[in-house]
Amino acid sequence: MNETALRELLEGTARLAAQYRDSLEARAVRSLLSPDELSRALAVPLTARGESAAQVIEALARAGAVGSVASAGPRYFGFVIGGSTPAALAADWLVSAWDQNGGLYATSPLIAAIEEVTAAWLRELAGLPGSMTVGFVTGCQMASFTALAAARHRVLRNAGWDVEAEGLFAAPPIEVLVSEEAHYTIFMALRLLGLGGSRLRRVPADAQGRMRADALGALLRSGSGPCIVCAQAGNVNSGGFDPLEEIAALTRERGAWLHVDAAFGLWAAAAPSRAGLVRGIERADSIATDGHKWLNVPYDCGIVFCADETAHRSAMSLASPALSAPYLATSNRQRDPHEFVPEESRRGRAVPVYAALRTLGRAGLAELIERNCRQAQRFAAGLAASGCEVLNEVVLNQVVVAFGDAERTRRVVAAVQEDGTCWCGATVWKGRTAMRISVSSWATTDADVERSLAAILRVARSTA
Repeated sequence: MNETALRELLEGTARLAAQYRDSLEARAVRSLLSPDELSRALAVPLTARGESAAQVIEALARAGAVGSVASAGPRYFGFVIGGSTPAALAADWLVSAWDQNGGLYATSPLIAAIEEVTAAWLRELAGLPGSMTVGFVTGCQMASFTALAAARHRVLRNAGWDVEAEGLFAAPPIEVLVSEEAHYTIFMALRLLGLGGSRLRRVPADAQGRMRADALGALLRSGSGPCIVCAQAGNVNSGGFDPLEEIAALTRERGAWLHVDAAFGLWAAAAPSRAGLVRGIERADSIATDGHKWLNVPYDCGIVFCADETAHRSAMSLASPALSAPYLATSNRQRDPHEFVPEESRRGRAVPVYAALRTLGRAGLAELIERNCRQAQRFAAGLAASGCEVLNEVVLNQVVVAFGDAERTRRVVAAVQEDGTCWCGATVWKGRTAMRISVSSWATTDADVERSLAAILRVARSTA
């Protein structure tokens, strides 16, 4: 393909992408195709000599226009999925155009420098110590994996064991304490690290899903030896925050490692009215969060923060004696991003974050967080006023609501999704089947909330 053809392809693709984004305001939020229809649209015979790039892109754009869920739009409230700010989206296109391997400074000084600048901004916005190391990974699950690998290193090193060299065979046992409301990604990360998903001890939580500090204290005092505590900032259902200051004091007293799953809740720190919710998080040993939630950057992006650089590097670095390769072009003076993440070959995930933060600024990010929280409260007030049962204290951007018994609530959720005005998902909260509304997008206006609220109530009234 010559330069002229490449330019025409990229410009045509940009037009198709812009048309898709323009359609999000008017189109139904759900996918407009059934699974069979999607398969028929995409499962064409693979030809011997291939098709033109323009034909393939046009076919993908046609399928995406009707087969995608409009999660990039203003009325998607399923799970905790943000949209992509215009600058973040455009920056992500640049990442693909640059085609950089962001694992080493030598392979991309540009990506390494952007990561370093972005890391400093993120620490500042979250109120974290400037000494915390930062890695950019695929999502919060991999951020927790990275953080807990560092935790495993330190607690076993303190017990006289080198886990990177010797593995877990015959290693001192590690006591792992997690909230009974911990997100499932914590259990997956622990499984992948060989720490088990069922041998850990669960700490009771209160009615809003917040870990009980008194129960944690009793468990910590009853044990000894290597210990990891996993706390939470932002329950995926209620939005509740564990009492991080008390938890940090208790873990320090035991000499345990404190990890905080703050997939979306970390960014409450950027909003003046919500910052108190994360008080104490600066004392954590590690924190995991997402970029593709409340920072509103494209998939995929997660971020890990670690207070112990030695543990972080020891758990992740390819330069360890067991893994070192003579051809690895490491730098003694510049930051090699791979030393803080599980991957070597990797995308420049920090670039869209850089663009989003630089365009939003401190005030813009604060306004985004405050607005989404206010919009969640509007959902809750409107639903409660109409006789629906709001099941949580709306302290952040999450609303959990029931429409009667489990069967009727499931019917309402399905009917809301089919209606297409907005998209909300089903969940189970404290034994109750419920609808969960997560307000996380920069694009959501107050008018979108009113339109979606009216649609939910209309559907609920018509669903017997």
